[in-house]
Amino acid sequence: MSEPHPRTVVVLAAGEGKRMKSALPKVLHPLLGRTLLGHVLNAADPLAAQQTMVVVGHGADQVRAHLSEIAPGATAVFQAEQLGTGHAVRIALEGAPEATGTVVVLNGDVPLLRPETVAALVAAHESEGAAATVLAAEVPDPTGLGRIVRGAAGRLEQIVEQRDATPAQLAIREINAGIYAFDAVRLRDVLGKLSTDNDQGEEYLTDVFALLVSAGEPVAVHLAADHTETLGCNDRVELAALRRLLRDRVNERWMRAGVSLLDPETTWIDVTVALDRDAVVDQNTQLRGGSVVGSEAVVGPDVTLVDTVVGAGATVLRSHAIGAEVGPGASVGPYAYLRPDARLAEKSKVGTFVEVKNSELGPGAKVPHLSYVGDATIGARANIGAATIFVNYDGVNKNRTVVGEAAFVGCDTSLIAPVEVGAGAYVAAGSAISKDVPPGALGVTRAPQRSVEGWVARKRPGTASAEAAERALRDAQGAAAATPAASEGEAIHGAAEPVGRTFGTGDTATE
Repeated sequence: MSEPHPRTVVVLAAGEGKRMKSALPKVLHPLLGRTLLGHVLNAADPLAAQQTMVVVGHGADQVRAHLSEIAPGATAVFQAEQLGTGHAVRIALEGAPEATGTVVVLNGDVPLLRPETVAALVAAHESEGAAATVLAAEVPDPTGLGRIVRGAAGRLEQIVEQRDATPAQLAIREINAGIYAFDAVRLRDVLGKLSTDNDQGEEYLTDVFALLVSAGEPVAVHLAADHTETLGCNDRVELAALRRLLRDRVNERWMRAGVSLLDPETTWIDVTVALDRDAVVDQNTQLRGGSVVGSEAVVGPDVTLVDTVVGAGATVLRSHAIGAEVGPGASVGPYAYLRPDARLAEKSKVGTFVEVKNSELGPGAKVPHLSYVGDATIGARANIGAATIFVNYDGVNKNRTVVGEAAFVGCDTSLIAPVEVGAGAYVAAGSAISKDVPPGALGVTRAPQRSVEGWVARKRPGTASAEAAERALRDAQGAAAATPAASEGEAIHGAAEPVGRTFGTGDTATE
């Protein structure tokens, strides 16, 4: 068995991308979970290269910083002046003098390139013992792209750039994808012979092929099965077109893997997302980053998940989640907001207009509506009433609230952290709780209600409220006058005192 060829990858990422009209270098523009450069580096991964060199220029510091995050093993090579693709490769190889075997050159703005295609290109190059192999594609419209010019026997003669092509060559639809495999020794030799005698005054890497042909060296063409893989990006219109193509590719892959996408055209799934079989994704849904959706979970419509895990059988409806975890069988939404470190256990519920941040809900716990839960731990089967606020910030520090198992917090309550509501405890609606409520106790802080009779007539005369109150009082007086007087026994019976007072929590407190 022969030894595998050593390989070096060179990615050309120094261009400014003027037509993008952006402060961000072109190769750093995002596309469904990765930058353009990230997609290209991912396509090169199966090559198991000994070295990966990324030629940087415009926005070099930004590109270096990005590389340190996504490909810390890659080496950034600075091209101070962008003097052509041949010049860029020469600089890269000067930084890797020990490189032998196969040198693979990729453009940094070809994000739809599949790893399988790169691997097939390199395998064909190495099996044929070619000095150089170019990836080509048949495209419907070759405008702006370099043409593959073949001789009478169908062998490659040269690669001609659009600006240097003759009218006959412009009619050719077989184009250069800007992706190459070279023999390292032959490439080094011929790079030193490149000329700048062209329309741009640059060293074209494509001229390497003509020089090798004239020297009698074997060169080859490998045709891509799908021309869309070779599409580059020069402006935001082209970037949007690539995004749509990649969306369709990703969505088709998931549907064929057993995931239901109810409206693929409005479903956007990053390439970094994972979905289990029988997951259902409804329309107008975005799944981004490292999000995971479990089997039989239903996500959407109108949902955005970023780095969020949704467990099997859970439901997320018309909601937004970032860095959250939704447990199996849990329910979220509609119109909920899960912020980082919101963790919902099995069969818990976060309902309408509820925001949760850095908090845990135990199994079966419920926050059904109109509440803010921040920096809290809520026990299993606890119930948080509507309009409850976990008051976690004192102006300097964030403080934590603990609600125990099967506790009940009434509506319109403020829990002022740090505070604990014990297991099985109740909190009366409308309370502001700043002291711990022991297990099984009732916490209540409401002041006694009083009614100031006639206040509206005195303070708001002539208003609609005053007129309505006057009519109601007249109607009540008329009804009282028409009601027969109660007997002495009935009057005594009707005046009996209640034994307790209801606080609106489902419990009764004796007075």
